[in-house]
Amino acid sequence: MSHHQTFPFCMERPARGAVSNDAGRFERHARRYEADGWEVQEAAPLRTQTTLEVPRRVISYNRSPDLPFDRSINPYRGCEHGCIYCFARPTHAWLGLSAGLDFETRLVARPEAPDVLARELRHRAYTPRTIAIGTNTDPYQPIEKVHGIMRKCLEVLRDFRHPVAIVTKGTLIERDIDILSDMARQGLVRVGISVTSLDADLSRKLEPRAPTPHRRLATIRALSEAGIEVRLMTSPIIPGLTDHEVEALLKAGRDAGAIAASWVMLRLPLEVAPLFREWLETHYPDRAARVMGHVRGMQGGKDYDSTFGTRMRGTGPYAEMIAQRFEAGLRRYGHARKLPDLRCDRFKAPARAGDQMSLF
Repeated sequence: MSHHQTFPFCMERPARGAVSNDAGRFERHARRYEADGWEVQEAAPLRTQTTLEVPRRVISYNRSPDLPFDRSINPYRGCEHGCIYCFARPTHAWLGLSAGLDFETRLVARPEAPDVLARELRHRAYTPRTIAIGTNTDPYQPIEKVHGIMRKCLEVLRDFRHPVAIVTKGTLIERDIDILSDMARQGLVRVGISVTSLDADLSRKLEPRAPTPHRRLATIRALSEAGIEVRLMTSPIIPGLTDHEVEALLKAGRDAGAIAASWVMLRLPLEVAPLFREWLETHYPDRAARVMGHVRGMQGGKDYDSTFGTRMRGTGPYAEMIAQRFEAGLRRYGHARKLPDLRCDRFKAPARAGDQMSLF
């Protein structure tokens, strides 16, 4: 045990991704726990806590040239899946919390989000375009079983006949096949299922509270059989750790029913870089130097380069090799690179009780 650490010595971290819990980058003070020499008899597990938030707005807009969407929704802040590579971890700093263990254990649910969403969609100036859900934190993480916010948001989008693209690792999405299949028949929904590795042991360390790779492939099959278009997302590809699985992932996705596939190289913005390096040294010390060497070779010698146009794929020979292998895999297994746009022309606000037209 180290002489000091960033969470209490009496706390265990069962199935958590981050190894530490450093203060957020906006905090003036850091907290350290010093070992006093006494042996801890019974360590308590670090439990997940959820607080509630009433949002003023739920549709977030972006102008990134790297993203195929300009708006998104996040029913939750933080994510219990605990993926160590998650580029959303730094957003917890805006809450005065750590991008480490706090991101996985101190979650925020937004139960009023469906009502706020309906209000925003009814605004006379609103123009429909595909809304992305799950691009920041997973809408089907474990606490969705309790709060059901994602399902209620889907009901709103279905009633408005609004297009939506969903990204998730959560098999709880199967619960909503009734809504999704109805929307799919109208060209209003597409789902991306993220499968980072087929190695269950590696996945358990990378994504400790996400479903197993085998279970996620079963979800692809269930959605596909219900008539819902599914994209396999092999993201992120981690050099020296998961890059050898590119072809196997594409084949497994095709066999499960995915009709398209995409990839993103490992990104380590802000607090994610030290968290990921710490994770490597803990779980794969023999590969840490190799992995980070490849990362820096694709990021101009840094842990991360945020330049638009290259930040998602990296640059240099190694990044080009991965891109070529992925393209060859797409051709070999028949995956589409791009799918037709979802339909926006069906959008229409549903009538409400008391609306004038309801008198006729």
